Amino acid sequence: MVGDGGGGGGRKGRAFAVVLVLWGLMFSVSCVASRLESGSKQTLEVQKHLKRLNKTPVKSIQSPDGDIIDCISMLDQPAFDHPYLKDHKIQMRPNYHPEGLFDENKVASTPAAKERANPINQLWHQIGICPEKTIPVRRTKRDDVLRASSVKRYGRKKHRTIPQPRSASPGLVNQNGHQHAITYVEGDKYYGAKATINVWEPKIQQSNEFSLSQLWILGGSFGEDLNSIEAGWQVILLVFVLDFVLLLNLLRTSVEIKSSSRIHRRHRNAFPYIEVLIKRPLQVSPDLYGDNNTRLFTYWTSDAYQATGCYNLLCSGFIQINNEIAMGASISPISAYRSSQYDISILIWKDPSEGHWWMQFGNDYVLGYWPSFLFSYLTDSASMIEWGGEVVNSQPDGEHTSTQMGSGHFPEEGFGKASYFRNIQVVDESNNLKAPKGIGTFTEQSNCYDVQTGNNGDWGHYFYYGGPGKNPKCL
Repeated sequence: MVGDGGGGGGRKGRAFAVVLVLWGLMFSVSCVASRLESGSKQTLEVQKHLKRLNKTPVKSIQSPDGDIIDCISMLDQPAFDHPYLKDHKIQMRPNYHPEGLFDENKVASTPAAKERANPINQLWHQIGICPEKTIPVRRTKRDDVLRASSVKRYGRKKHRTIPQPRSASPGLVNQNGHQHAITYVEGDKYYGAKATINVWEPKIQQSNEFSLSQLWILGGSFGEDLNSIEAGWQVILLVFVLDFVLLLNLLRTSVEIKSSSRIHRRHRNAFPYIEVLIKRPLQVSPDLYGDNNTRLFTYWTSDAYQATGCYNLLCSGFIQINNEIAMGASISPISAYRSSQYDISILIWKDPSEGHWWMQFGNDYVLGYWPSFLFSYLTDSASMIEWGGEVVNSQPDGEHTSTQMGSGHFPEEGFGKASYFRNIQVVDESNNLKAPKGIGTFTEQSNCYDVQTGNNGDWGHYFYYGGPGKNPKCL
């Protein structure tokens, strides 16, 4: 009697287990079918987005790093997709340059132009250059868009990535994962900023992390209405990470396909999906470029990264007039530890005549401008300027990331070892470049990334910054 009861219980248990397995298999097949359907919709969405971004080129240049640089008519650039810019007449030069009326010859004769500096180029320059009346645009590829969390978010930052010096706390570090080592000024009206930035290729530990060095032009509060214009260099890691849960489901589906011709007829499209899964990355960082190169970038937003703004030329906004520098393209050469050092100069200023915010790269290249109507607070002036480095610490395995900032070495190591910003300046209400007053510094965890300021006759106001991330004092 007891034995029969146990046997009956065992049969019931096995039957229940079979039901669970069958339910799991059916759920897996349903998931695959659903993903195939959503994948088809995503493909159409991606194709439409690529058509909007990639304008018909006059000429295309294959860069040694794999980029394709399209030379498109200046009048066809993405900025003019904006409804407010349909009838906009391109301003081919700023009316005023800091320190007085703009003069192209004057740019090359300023003291900054005479500083000792190693030349920096973009890799695509080795192959060719775009014709006059065109602008160079890095071609967006299908895989670039697929790496984003969604098509709509492609080319956009996440919310709340601005360093807030007055709100430093351990909780802030854990809340958003972004860490900084910066200098800043506030409490006045600022009409632009300048810096010469040491260029490196920091090591990034894993996907969802990046390292950048830039300047921020800020207006408004750190709430929902923040206005920001940003420019500098960045490195974002590309790592292929498979969705193993989905892969397991697909493998289970393949067993069903082999064992049932009926299921094979219904779900035969699962095999191509497995092939796509293996060939392309899933759940990777929402990066832009598909490699670990150091790249020139710009960014803008008028609502704290919510619905407005983007990197480079990936939405309507920045109007480019220069045919030699491509936003988002790789810059070369890169500084090396205890070896040659390379840096780039970036100047952003508000033209007092038209009110647009202009950007200059180096001493020779006025790249273009952000029209004043894009902003609310920045239509008048900026209330804060920041210079420095930023990384994302995703705390892999519950420990601090080893993603490097700057050179990956602490400021006290000095020139040739630590990364620097030099000749940092602000533009005042008289459109003059001035030394910043009341410089503050900020870092969330100085044992991970730090900043040290200085001042001398050659470099003016400068600072060293950065660090290795994870180390015995930063866990």
